[in-house]
Amino acid sequence: MKVTKAVIPAAGLGTRVLPATKSMPKEMLTIVDKPAIQYIVEEAVNSGITDILIITNRGKGIIEDHFDRSPELEERLLATGKKDAYDEIVSFSRLANIFFIRQKETKGLGHAVNCARNFVGNEPFAVLYGDDVIIGDDPACAQLIRAYEQFGKSVVGIKSVPAADIHKYSSLKAEPLQDNLFSVTDMVEKPKTPEAVLSLYSILGRCVLTPDIFDILDETLPGAGGEIQLTDAMRTLARSTGMTGVDFTGKRYDMGDKLGILQATVEIALKHPQLGEPFAAYLKEIVAGLA
Repeated sequence: MKVTKAVIPAAGLGTRVLPATKSMPKEMLTIVDKPAIQYIVEEAVNSGITDILIITNRGKGIIEDHFDRSPELEERLLATGKKDAYDEIVSFSRLANIFFIRQKETKGLGHAVNCARNFVGNEPFAVLYGDDVIIGDDPACAQLIRAYEQFGKSVVGIKSVPAADIHKYSSLKAEPLQDNLFSVTDMVEKPKTPEAVLSLYSILGRCVLTPDIFDILDETLPGAGGEIQLTDAMRTLARSTGMTGVDFTGKRYDMGDKLGILQATVEIALKHPQLGEPFAAYLKEIVAGLA
């Protein structure tokens, strides 16, 4: 079955980015001239997704407003001859069929994904983490969808992380299949001891799941941090049917981290068609002053 639905969990509190996120959802923090979540939605659309569910919570209505029409602003732009700006903001609302639901209690990523059961139905679906912006010529989500079509199993996007940081992530038992594809048969969330580490491969930001994940989530007990972890449910799936891992191409930016936000802003600005050249010149002046 073709993957046409995606879920974007965006209900996190963004505590690592305070005080900016006290009044602004981290998903709406700007990278150059677009909020982070728009990059994620565009990636899903460029991967063939037509229906997107964004899971929010209290205080994040601004995300819904961003993807809605704004008649007053649109009228003003047309009246002042700013047709290009008008076309750009109208395009936000036409990217895909975008729906919203609130996670009324922040009980973890697994609980958030389980809120999408009625939206997903009995279809495979992509999950694009709201913290992770991934920029590349080949959309990361599309790479995972192709792996699902090839092997018919749930898929996780994976990357190798430094040994010193593996305790912050999941650790996977991953055996090479072909090229950048792996067979994943076990995983552990935030391993507490070196003995618990299965490998330095970790799930980073993207997965494609079959709908049987929902029944597994129903039975998943709170794990790390006292929350229902999606990784714990995927571990059950990996141990029973196996999963496919895709060491995806593209650069990942952690939008729940202040340094990650700065890196995204600088690197994406350098590639911007209008701003790239003058911004590069500005950076060269700054760097010269540091010498």
